Amino acid sequence: MVGALLTRLGGKGASYQVDVTDAGSVQEAARDFAARFGTPDIVIANAGISVGTSTERSDDLAAFRKVMDTNVYGMAATFQPFIDSMRERRSGTLAGIASVAGFRGLPGAGAYSASKAAAMTYLESLRVELHPSGVSVVTICPGYVRTPMTAVNRYRMPFILEADEAARRIARVISRKRRLAVIPWQMALVSYAFRSLPGWLYDRVFSRAPRKPRNLIR
Repeated sequence: MVGALLTRLGGKGASYQVDVTDAGSVQEAARDFAARFGTPDIVIANAGISVGTSTERSDDLAAFRKVMDTNVYGMAATFQPFIDSMRERRSGTLAGIASVAGFRGLPGAGAYSASKAAAMTYLESLRVELHPSGVSVVTICPGYVRTPMTAVNRYRMPFILEADEAARRIARVISRKRRLAVIPWQMALVSYAFRSLPGWLYDRVFSRAPRKPRNLIR
C-alpha cells in the first residue's frame, strides 16, 4: 500500500516494514533512510493500537502491555534515531499522535487512555528538552476517525472524521508547528468540558458509559 502511494505521488521515497516496539529495527530503517535521503524535515509517530481492557482480568494484562509498548515506547523509538541529526541541523519537526482519550480516563479503556495520557506528557517533556535546539515537537489529539480501529465501537462517536479529512487537518497542524492541537475543534470543547468536571461528577456520569470491546487489538 505504501509502495503504491509513493508511485502515485511520483516522488522519491522508500517504505520499511518495522515493529515500533523493536528499537533496533526502527534504527536500522532510519539509518538506511538517512543514507539515501538525508535527515527528514518531519517525523510522525502514528503507530497505535486500541483495545478494551479490564484490570480485574488477568488475561488482559498482556493486552495492556502491548498497548503501552506500542503507543508510548514505540513513539520514543520512532523519534530517537532522528533527534541528533535534527539538533545538529537546528531544524525539524517531531509530530506525535496522541488522542482526546488521554485527557481523562475512560471506563473500559484503561490501557488506551493511560497510553495516550503518557504520550501527551512524553511529548511535552521532549518539547521542553528540545526547545533551544530549533527542533519542534507537535502533539496532536484526534477525536474519532473512521478507521478499522473505531469500526468495532458500538457506541455513538460524535464529530467523527473520515480518514482523508483527518489527515488533511493533521498536516495543517504539523505545517504550523502547533504545540498542541485537538482535531476536530469541536472535540476540543468536549475534552476541555470533561476535564473541568469535578472528580465526583465525572465518576458518577462515566461509570455508566459504554465500553470498547475487549481483546480486539487494532
